[in-house]
Amino acid sequence: MLYPHGTTFAVTDGQNLRIFQNTGDDRRLQLVELPRPDVHAHSHGATRAHHTSGANETERHLTEDSYAAATAAWLNTQVLGGHIANLFVVAPARTLGELRQHYHVKLKEKLLGELNKEHTHDAMDHLQDALLRV
Repeated sequence: MLYPHGTTFAVTDGQNLRIFQNTGDDRRLQLVELPRPDVHAHSHGATRAHHTSGANETERHLTEDSYAAATAAWLNTQVLGGHIANLFVVAPARTLGELRQHYHVKLKEKLLGELNKEHTHDAMDHLQDALLRV
């Protein structure tokens, strides 16, 4: 896939959000990591310790869903404010599903694509390689 100069990449997993930008052109992807945005989930359980019980698994999913919703809200604000011209989202399936529920119509217009994979903790060169295989 070709990514135009300035394309923004949101890489998230329901707990973390990393933002990258293509400083290369559409023929040569060159990622630069931007400062991490201050995204806060609005969930009463977001700061509690998690255990392995079923109830805590449900709580963890609610916390991740809340973070995904907050991430989508941040992305929507950036698109509506004219700060994102092209967007590509990288997230695991469950997080992508939650994000999609909160995409603004204008964000959908700017969305170049999505990658259903976990790359939040990857080194930038590994992420870049994965994006080149899309």
